[in-house]
Amino acid sequence: MKQITVFAALAAVVSAGALAQNMFRGNPAHAGIYDANGPRQFQGVKWVFHTGGPIVTSPAIVNSTAFIGSDDGCVYAIDLATGQQKWKFKTGGHVRSSAAVVAGVVYFGSYDGLFYAVDAASGQLKWKFETAGERRFEAKNLHGFKPVTQTIADPWDTWQSSPAVVGGLVYFGSGDGNIYALDASNGQLRWKFTTGNVVHASPAIVDGVLYVGSWDSYLYALDAATGAEKWRFKTHDDPKTYNHQGIQGSPAVFSGVVYFGCRDAHLYALDAKTGREVWNFDNHGTWINATPVVQDGTLYVGASIPANFYTIDAATGKQRNVLNLDFPLFSSPAIAGGMAYVGSYSGKLTALDLQTGKVAWQFQTEGGKKNEFGLIAANGSFDFSKLSQTGFYEEAYRDVAHLFALGAILSSPAVEDGVIYFGSTDGNFYALE
Repeated sequence: MKQITVFAALAAVVSAGALAQNMFRGNPAHAGIYDANGPRQFQGVKWVFHTGGPIVTSPAIVNSTAFIGSDDGCVYAIDLATGQQKWKFKTGGHVRSSAAVVAGVVYFGSYDGLFYAVDAASGQLKWKFETAGERRFEAKNLHGFKPVTQTIADPWDTWQSSPAVVGGLVYFGSGDGNIYALDASNGQLRWKFTTGNVVHASPAIVDGVLYVGSWDSYLYALDAATGAEKWRFKTHDDPKTYNHQGIQGSPAVFSGVVYFGCRDAHLYALDAKTGREVWNFDNHGTWINATPVVQDGTLYVGASIPANFYTIDAATGKQRNVLNLDFPLFSSPAIAGGMAYVGSYSGKLTALDLQTGKVAWQFQTEGGKKNEFGLIAANGSFDFSKLSQTGFYEEAYRDVAHLFALGAILSSPAVEDGVIYFGSTDGNFYALE
């Protein structure tokens, strides 16, 4: 009973300053709402910190320090005031898992198949845990790429699972298909739950229940203390090309409802206790990979193609408003002080005034300004003619590399003291005022 009480107490902290930004989407529920005011007008770049590889992770902010992972294999601790490096920790693979920082320890995974715990003050290793190995989702005839008999790793499988830390345990998914619960103090395995495929969504934990999706097309609810399954919800399959299959994005839990997007082109709302579908929103054939955010009965989420940013009634699933932002939206929105901040594949961060529903300002990353491969048309839209036309699978990797060169923002912004922090695939970690 005591452990369940701890789970409930920590999960209820949605806007408390001490925990407001210490893990992916701010807290274990993935609220995405920050107890701070972000800039209503763009004042300028406070600083830019350059890493040695693309950044798809989202920052955690604790004690005036930002923690961010990069494809250069490092996790960095950056001073918020100056943008100067405090320390970096090197792993053996890309770091696409957003860090969680709890009780002076930084937790994250790497594509080297290891999960790490590092001292937040010094960057020294405390412990590491070996999973059964990382990998991307893969299938034959994936997205209809040629040759049809080739097993292809999905170039759009962008992130790793980001950890949640609650009640002395650290939880995360893995490319080996497992969901792990480790003792946060020493890395000892408490339990693991095996799904049918890669788990790169990030677990949300509320009231002692863990919610996470898998590429096997199920959303799972597990007892966070034991790993026992409480229920599972089946989304759609696509056994021919696997284009419309799998839960890539992470769930968010608000007021007893689990909200999540899916590559089957739907946004779902489920009863958190039973897994019963409350409603689903049809995005008409294109993915919803971002994590939604709910505030005052309204849900906000971005979609891939078309790059629509939706405002939806959280109770009914009915669309209230839509704004097209030109390039695919994988970044999950952050809400602070009546504003929403979201990034796109064009390298553009958009600030939206939630009262008017209009764009307040936009910022272009350095990679987007260069537009090296001409993917941004003169009118700012996505020039699809610049993408490969043959359908050969290796060209898909090239296309994603060209999009990364735009300084795409797949990172979900964090807001602290009037400053927005986010990473970009141009290798930069930005602080905007």
